[in-house]
Amino acid sequence: MVAGSGVPLIVHSLFDVLALLAALVVFRWVPAAAPATPRQPWQTHPHYLAVASLGVTAGAYLAGSANLWLTGIDGVGRSIEGALAGGILAIEALKVIAGIRGSTGLRFVAPLAAAIAVGRIGCYLAGLDDMTYGVATTLPWGVDFGDGVPRHPVQLYESAAMVVFLAAFLWSLRRGNALMLRAGFYIFIGVYASQRFLWEFLKPYGTVIGPLNLFHLLSAALMAYAVVFARREMLQCTTSQSSAPLRA
Repeated sequence: MVAGSGVPLIVHSLFDVLALLAALVVFRWVPAAAPATPRQPWQTHPHYLAVASLGVTAGAYLAGSANLWLTGIDGVGRSIEGALAGGILAIEALKVIAGIRGSTGLRFVAPLAAAIAVGRIGCYLAGLDDMTYGVATTLPWGVDFGDGVPRHPVQLYESAAMVVFLAAFLWSLRRGNALMLRAGFYIFIGVYASQRFLWEFLKPYGTVIGPLNLFHLLSAALMAYAVVFARREMLQCTTSQSSAPLRA
């Protein structure tokens, strides 16, 4: 999102509020579907929320504004992917310093997926001013955002991807899927980054390396993070189970 004014900003702001409400509703509802969910993340360290908030805010504005600059546009921008990356960096640093082991993000997965699904609709309705539209297309579902050019509604692609993921995630939790319970946050990051990597080929952003823009690179980094940390989480689970004493 790029900072703007007028009706597009009002529409986007309204959906920002709706996204927050959706996240809160899902956060309240998910524990009933997943009684095995670990304790609240902010109970792991007294500064957890403050550190996460700082990382999320810094990442959102740094990535969003840098992408605008690389595209040749003046202004201040925000990015959900930048927010995720910033929050991850901040919390992983805190975990290292405080000696916290294991994933602490499972409780955020469903609310984040719901918030992104709703928030992207706001990006779509905000039109050209939001700078999240896609490149021109001749496909029948191309959308004219006001400049006479049918474009990929990539905001809706991302929204749909998060709805599908959320449904699969909740289904897995209800079944008590061990992988999802242990590494659900990393799986969410991997899925989000993977679909985002694909949609970036359909956006008119300035490139950094070859055909890749800033968010391609950020998505690749997040995918690598997801794979490495999910594997580590499952190895720790296997090790702890194999070292547990046998019971008669």
